[in-house]
Amino acid sequence: MTGGLAEVPSLRPASFPQPADIWNALPAPMLLLAPDGRVALANSAAETFLNVSQPQLVERGWEWLFPEDSPVRSLVQESRESRNDIAAYDLVVEFAGGRRARTDVLVGRLPDQEGWLALSFQPRAVTSLVEKQKGQQGAARSAIGVAAMLAHEIKNPLSGIRGAAQLLAEAADRDGKELTGLIISEVDRVRALIDRMEGFTDTRPRTLQRENIHSVLGHVRMLAEAGFGSDLKFRERYDPSLPPVMGDRDGLVQTFLNLIKNAVEASPAGGTVTITTAFRQGFRMRAHGTSARVSLPLEVCIIDEGEGAPPQIADHLFEPFVSARRGGTGLGLALVAKIVGDHGGIVEYDRRQGRTVFRVLLPLAPDEE
Repeated sequence: MTGGLAEVPSLRPASFPQPADIWNALPAPMLLLAPDGRVALANSAAETFLNVSQPQLVERGWEWLFPEDSPVRSLVQESRESRNDIAAYDLVVEFAGGRRARTDVLVGRLPDQEGWLALSFQPRAVTSLVEKQKGQQGAARSAIGVAAMLAHEIKNPLSGIRGAAQLLAEAADRDGKELTGLIISEVDRVRALIDRMEGFTDTRPRTLQRENIHSVLGHVRMLAEAGFGSDLKFRERYDPSLPPVMGDRDGLVQTFLNLIKNAVEASPAGGTVTITTAFRQGFRMRAHGTSARVSLPLEVCIIDEGEGAPPQIADHLFEPFVSARRGGTGLGLALVAKIVGDHGGIVEYDRRQGRTVFRVLLPLAPDEE
């Protein structure tokens, strides 16, 4: 006998996964649509992506999830009318509730099943985050090189310039003292800039230990309320059940202090900065330099009510010397990207319903066992 299960005795029919198990194991969100448009099946990934259970989809259908002018509706209709498979890539799909997702949409016909369609989504978030991780790592390496060069070539001569200006000031008249004072203040400003850039030059591995992310965020909030954020309101929406993160406390404090300071500076007078935490099941990324996949389920969001970054620089915010703020150095977010990357995580920028969101995804600490 050729072919079939008889050639592989170890694979008995009873040991095969059930069709429902295979369907739900598919990582891409998929809906099986009957000829009349009803939902016959929805896998687990679709329930998560659409934020609706399969019984609801079977009962209510799928069209109500999308506005009348949604490209998803158009693609399904086009596939039915043309009797062809349809694929559209990198779409921004809006849901009826206002949520948006960047995704590929594929509509395929079932062979020998007239009128039956498989509607599949391939969210672009994972792909874009992988690209962002690579970009952030490259930006961090560039910043390290630039910072090391500047620290070596500029910082030492600055001390000599400052000392010479102080000596000149001792024998100068009033106008001369004003000029030497200007020199000294500018030297101090440049030196402070170099001090900030030196944060990029330390490439030693961080000492990581189990940290309570809410303890870190609480400390950062106290610093903000007592200083640069005293005129704003802070709101917390925390998931109290979050397990510990494996982190360097000083690095995490610096990361979220920079993000909250950025949010405060972008907020209108009397505005509110919101800090949220959540557990995002199932998000995994390939670890840098290995084939292993690392879970990044711990999410921290810093949300402000500002206008956000100009569109032309939104994709470059984590690169050094790119700033949305006039007079900004563009180093704060680049340093955030470096520190988060050192922790094996990801940071991203987004605009949601008129608000700016900086989202940090981190791995959890392993079980103490």
